[in-house]
Amino acid sequence: MSKSYLKITKVIVSMGIKEGAKDKGIVEKMKVPLAAITGQQPKVCRARKSIAAFSLGKGSPIGLMVTLRGRRMLDFLRKLFAIVLPRTRDFRGANPASFDGRGNYNLGIPEMSVFPEVDYSQLDKPRGLEITIVTNTKDDQKAKQLLEELGMPFAK
Repeated sequence: MSKSYLKITKVIVSMGIKEGAKDKGIVEKMKVPLAAITGQQPKVCRARKSIAAFSLGKGSPIGLMVTLRGRRMLDFLRKLFAIVLPRTRDFRGANPASFDGRGNYNLGIPEMSVFPEVDYSQLDKPRGLEITIVTNTKDDQKAKQLLEELGMPFAK
């Protein structure tokens, strides 16, 4: 695969909301900041099976997810690399070991309030985001080179 064909196919932004099973309103409330961050309406993720130990019923809302492609994806990545990651507390660079072995990168952000669109006063408590960057390469090294060229600040 030549270098010109390497590209990011999609970015998945998700957040778990464990209180969602008990309080349906919290899921609706958290849709607003996630939609502001991504520019797209989030999809509600539901529990696949009941787990009594967690008092979780099948079909209960437990998270939100957005899949970004095309222009929205590129705008989100530019904002993430240039504004959000440098604003994250104690950020010393993205962990180069967070690749999954198939050329995809996972990044956790402990507080969504580092995004400029989020009004901290609207959040009930600090909530984190999980960001997965999916590339069309199957090699972690090539994916790392691609992300570095796009401006991802990796730790040395």
